[in-house]
Amino acid sequence: MNLVFAGTPEFSVPALQALVDAGHTILAVYTQPDRPVGRGRKVGMSAVKEFALTHQLEVRQPVSLKDEAAAQALRALNPDAMIVIAYGLILPPTVLAIPKFGCINVHASLLPRWRGAAPIQRAIEAGDDMTGITIMQMDAGLDTGAILALAATPIHAHDTSARLHDRLAEIGASLLVSALAKLERGEITPQPQDPAQASYARKLTKEEARLDWTQPAVLLARRVRAFNPWPVATTVLEDKLLRVWMATNTVMPAGTPGEIFATGADGICVHCGEGALVITALQAEGGKPLAAGDFLNGRRLAPGTRLGP
Repeated sequence: MNLVFAGTPEFSVPALQALVDAGHTILAVYTQPDRPVGRGRKVGMSAVKEFALTHQLEVRQPVSLKDEAAAQALRALNPDAMIVIAYGLILPPTVLAIPKFGCINVHASLLPRWRGAAPIQRAIEAGDDMTGITIMQMDAGLDTGAILALAATPIHAHDTSARLHDRLAEIGASLLVSALAKLERGEITPQPQDPAQASYARKLTKEEARLDWTQPAVLLARRVRAFNPWPVATTVLEDKLLRVWMATNTVMPAGTPGEIFATGADGICVHCGEGALVITALQAEGGKPLAAGDFLNGRRLAPGTRLGP
């Protein structure tokens, strides 16, 4: 097929690679404009742009697709389909109507569950047992289009958002290639979503990453995994920020929330509103991430030490 690809972050790259490997013609790659990144705020290109340039694909970086000039430039390509994966720009109805097979989205959840910006993180935070990939025919709504294909995968007990992100990216790439082949042969009947089953995966914020030790340990453990690698769960130790990278929960008699009651190579045990959180990887302010045992080699945390404000 003759395709236009629109994507920006690393999650989009495996799918673009799979389309190239499958022999599809990539007419152009749309990605967001270069922006300052990192502490030095140097202007950097997106992961998708890096891939596209390496493979001699045409790159386009419009600030918006809402003006007629942008739509006309896309229309001139006459694509069979436009593949959209974490692009980051709104596609107006005029753009959605351009490709022969429409605009097709790869979404990291089993729609209609977790529509929105952070489906991977919200699935972990909610304690879902399963998630997956949906290939969707885009419409004017937010992830409301008809479903073309689904693939499920379990959420394991130690999955972080980073690990699940990488697994879903690979699943999405494979499912997309399969779905396009079936779509071209007329073997797919789009299935409408059930709005009654929909849930919304709101965007992550740094503010919500602060751990509230009065909450149950099982919820805090899920949030630690959900917020890894960003924004990273945090607490306070002696008025200094402490990042919590990995943790598990355990059953424990009630104690003062936020109070450390045991430490060792296996972790730092902290009372919660219900149960206890066992911190297994953490990072002191100004330091680097360490396993709990390594952290304790350089800093003693006596039982009774309090975490949190």
